[in-house]
Amino acid sequence: MDLFQNGETAFDADDVFGIIKESVEGTMGGNIFQQNRVDQWTSNVVELCLSQLSKLGKPFKYIVTCIIMQRNGAGLQTASSCFWDDTTDGSCTFKWENESMHCIVTVFGLAI
Repeated sequence: MDLFQNGETAFDADDVFGIIKESVEGTMGGNIFQQNRVDQWTSNVVELCLSQLSKLGKPFKYIVTCIIMQRNGAGLQTASSCFWDDTTDGSCTFKWENESMHCIVTVFGLAI
């Protein structure tokens, strides 16, 4: 069976979005910004995402980034550029915030 025909090698942004959302909300929950916890939060979010993505069983390499920033009126700008196969590879970004912080997670999926 050709994997491409059944969509096995197509990046599914909807599935990935759900995984990111669940990982961020589960980790960040009702927390308020605490600088000394940011390293642990970012590690937890990334590890949860990677763990759940691997359970999809798709032939992909994943790259996960997580930014957590105190909500204090400062600006944040981020950008990415990719050279890949649009029929299989993709990315998904999830933005989460509460009254004290912002969290932005991006997942890049590259078919192997």
